[in-house]
Amino acid sequence: MNVIPQRVKDGSVRLLAPLARAVIRVGIHPNVITTIGTLVVVASGVAFGVGAVRAAGLLLLVSGLFDILDGQVARLGSLSTTFGAFYDSTLDRVGEAAVFAGLAFYFLRGGVPADTQLLAAGVAIGALVASLLVSYARARAEGLGLECTVGIAARAERILLLGLPALLFGPGRNGALLFWIVVILALAAAITVVQRIIHVARITGGRGGSPMRPVVKRETLPGVAAARRKGL
Repeated sequence: MNVIPQRVKDGSVRLLAPLARAVIRVGIHPNVITTIGTLVVVASGVAFGVGAVRAAGLLLLVSGLFDILDGQVARLGSLSTTFGAFYDSTLDRVGEAAVFAGLAFYFLRGGVPADTQLLAAGVAIGALVASLLVSYARARAEGLGLECTVGIAARAERILLLGLPALLFGPGRNGALLFWIVVILALAAAITVVQRIIHVARITGGRGGSPMRPVVKRETLPGVAAARRKGL
């Protein structure tokens, strides 16, 4: 189960299809779009770090559009490559690290009351670790030839849950809103990791499953989904 219904994700992809076709006609490669999107999300992390929370939320949401667009351009323009999927996945992790590092820095430099600064920074680091594990669990499963997109907090959910409230409401009084959003993100990502472990255990039979077969080399995004439609 995902927080954002699949039909909403599919609708977002369809809405951006005309823009994707225009980008293809201009001749912009999807890897360029991926790079620009990463620069935008890194800028979001910097904005969080300096306390420009509303601007950070806006930049984070905009980066999500690039996240959809590069996959659309790759798919519609028949430009999907193994390197492109690898490049996209790697830069996604760079973006996540930038955002959560920016949040930790914001908390440490006075974004929350002094007696909760270390706790808030620790929660931001925990949210980063959990988010990276969500992506790794999917990548590892798909590298073994297994589908693994289950969970309540995939990348799209994490972007929306952080970006939209930050844009609309800022950090809240004494940073309380932003702090609790990060707490929720950390918990949701941790739950998603557990859901993916349980999912893989179920479809493989867990400890009682058959011995691992030789793995057929395949593209991973994390997973081939990114190269095909940039799975959100």
